[in-house]
Amino acid sequence: MPADLQIALIGYGLAGRVFHAPLIQHTPGLALHSVVSSRRDELRRQFTDVRICADAREVIEDPAVDAVVVATPNDQHAPLAIAALRAGKHVLVDKPFALDLRQAEEILQAAQANARLATVFQNRRFDADFLTLQALLQTGELGVIAECHSHFDRFRPQVRDRWREHDAPGSGLWYDLGPHLLDQMLVLFGWPQAISADLDCLRGGGGIDYFHAVLHYPRMRAIVHAGSLVAASSPRFAVHGTGGSWSKQGLDVQESQLAAGKAPGAPGWGLDPHHGTRSWLDADGQVRHTSVDNLPGDYRRLYARFGAAIRGDGEPDVTADQALQLMRLLDAGRASAQEGRRIAL
Repeated sequence: MPADLQIALIGYGLAGRVFHAPLIQHTPGLALHSVVSSRRDELRRQFTDVRICADAREVIEDPAVDAVVVATPNDQHAPLAIAALRAGKHVLVDKPFALDLRQAEEILQAAQANARLATVFQNRRFDADFLTLQALLQTGELGVIAECHSHFDRFRPQVRDRWREHDAPGSGLWYDLGPHLLDQMLVLFGWPQAISADLDCLRGGGGIDYFHAVLHYPRMRAIVHAGSLVAASSPRFAVHGTGGSWSKQGLDVQESQLAAGKAPGAPGWGLDPHHGTRSWLDADGQVRHTSVDNLPGDYRRLYARFGAAIRGDGEPDVTADQALQLMRLLDAGRASAQEGRRIAL
């Protein structure tokens, strides 16, 4: 068996602590070598076999490190990723890849110049409900799709003092949840013809806390929506086609499992109990409903593919072209909201 790839994690906030560290530690073939954080004393008590550093340069320059995961505030993604690539490290960046398309192109240019991989942590490609929807669309049971609605709503009436909710570059819901929902639509339906987006701050103070975007396809619309003042949320997914509909309530369970300290891969991991419902008309014109069991979700699949790609076995889940496409769409959505018009793509 080849030796485990040594992974350094830069940033130990919500993303680093809840998602990246446990996923790295529980993905076969990977080892958490180092963590960069200002909370050194706390982490040294928590990790007994992991190097704790205060400065990202320590891991970027460490020859024992094979790859770096960037899980910092979004405005630091591009500078840290480029520095790591130039030092000969492979890089996985938490979403969003960068602040804009120009920065994303600079990251990928550094990757190409140094013959290293650069990819993005799009873990929600491995949500149970999204995997189930992918499989359902492949069967053709819903016919020709006319509408796909994707909601990721929250009820947080108070603006919290955290960088994600500030009015600053890379903050707000468009950069937090937008990359997840847009990426899922690109995986399902490909590149749209145009985007119409409405981004706003509805709570007063802070950054963008609401978005509603429509991706325009020939004879089909994909609608992505997120709000911070939604106590009674809409279905997570609602998909309608010539063969019927499928809807799904509730969020994938992996984030809550990770936050509760459940080890990835433990019994019950990624098993979403909130199954979706398929609705259609029978031969008598009566509406019928049936439950559609969820496929199991597993965010470790993204890390496993990252490790395999480093070893020369295929590509990471998010390719360079896909990373750039998503940044183009984020930029176009922002322009649509600022200009109040549909942006052709």
